[in-house]
Amino acid sequence: MSNTFATCSIIAKESLAILENMLSFSSGVNRDFESEFQSNMSRGYAPGQTINIKRPPRYNYRSGRVAVPQGTAETTIPLTLSQGGTDLNFNGIERTLSVSQMEKKLKAAMATVANEIDRQGLDLARVATFNCLGTPGTAPNTQALALAMVTDLNRRLDDMAAPRDGERSLIMNPALNAAGVVGFAGMFNSQQILDKQMRRGVMVDSLGLAYAMDQNVALHTNGTQAVAGTNINGAGQTGSTITVVGLGGTITRGTKITLPGCFAVNPQSRQSTGVLAQFTVTADVAAAATSIPISPAIVTSGPFQNVTASPTSGSPFVIFGTAGGSFAANVAYHRDAFTLAMVPMYAPPGGKGVIDVAVESYKGLNLKVTEFYDGINDNYIIRLDVLFGWAAPYPELACLYAL
Repeated sequence: MSNTFATCSIIAKESLAILENMLSFSSGVNRDFESEFQSNMSRGYAPGQTINIKRPPRYNYRSGRVAVPQGTAETTIPLTLSQGGTDLNFNGIERTLSVSQMEKKLKAAMATVANEIDRQGLDLARVATFNCLGTPGTAPNTQALALAMVTDLNRRLDDMAAPRDGERSLIMNPALNAAGVVGFAGMFNSQQILDKQMRRGVMVDSLGLAYAMDQNVALHTNGTQAVAGTNINGAGQTGSTITVVGLGGTITRGTKITLPGCFAVNPQSRQSTGVLAQFTVTADVAAAATSIPISPAIVTSGPFQNVTASPTSGSPFVIFGTAGGSFAANVAYHRDAFTLAMVPMYAPPGGKGVIDVAVESYKGLNLKVTEFYDGINDNYIIRLDVLFGWAAPYPELACLYAL
């Protein structure tokens, strides 16, 4: 049987299959918005463009016979497209390689692309996710600690009304994966699970979570502000900014804080979970500042209520972790917490320097492969491009685990 030589179309098909297998965090998130982009390509989506994604409205329950008409408030979240990829260079002799001979090169190229897609998604999770558990520096490497990690994460997702529909995942850095394998080693598991953990050295799906290890789990570093922050300055505060007495240090974007007297509520029942609501700081804050931008916005009533009451004035907010300390932002999440959209790109016509071009789609992944020629050096350059964007439509359906 003769070799099949690597045209752009064949390279694109092979590369997309490899990319799918290499994605970790990205493989467990919502991909439904891709159809929105693909069916509206006439809009001319471009790198750097921000698209607003609508979230479903929410309503209050009516008790009794008399109707209480409610207005519909639809919120949106932004998704910004970014272009990237990797490029291969072959001389005239090397370009005669068959697909089978190029497979190792394509795997190496796609590993770079998959790594960056996952890295960007996990950094978004670090910043956008406001719920956070664990103790930085304390690994759950005993049976009790490992079990507590998983049950506490599931409980926090339950509190936030995350469905138990088999779509929950936990992405761990190598350290948490290693601690989890040790911690669960003494528990009763099916022979199949034990066999996989022994052979692969990674956690195997159990206790309601699908596990994956990813070296791209983001590292968060707190600013210099003391853990016991300054006092809340003003009663009845709501919205996405909290006013405080002048800070004694800095606060970094992505830092998690709790506010005094401000308890989280279940998003459906609006009943208190008994746990102080956590918020993520959405921008770096300088020392001596008197306001902190936070997410989610504080909402004390109505269909989007998320806390029991406004924070108590005259009492301090509290920072998760330690001043200047760092932790790995491992993330447990339901698939709807985050979304990844990969958009088909415009393919230039052949000629004018382009030898061959192909745009291929596979299971929601899209890749453009373009080949052009450097006649002076007899080099064939093949570029592989992706256009994608991340967003967090429902960050309440995720919870970080700090290590």
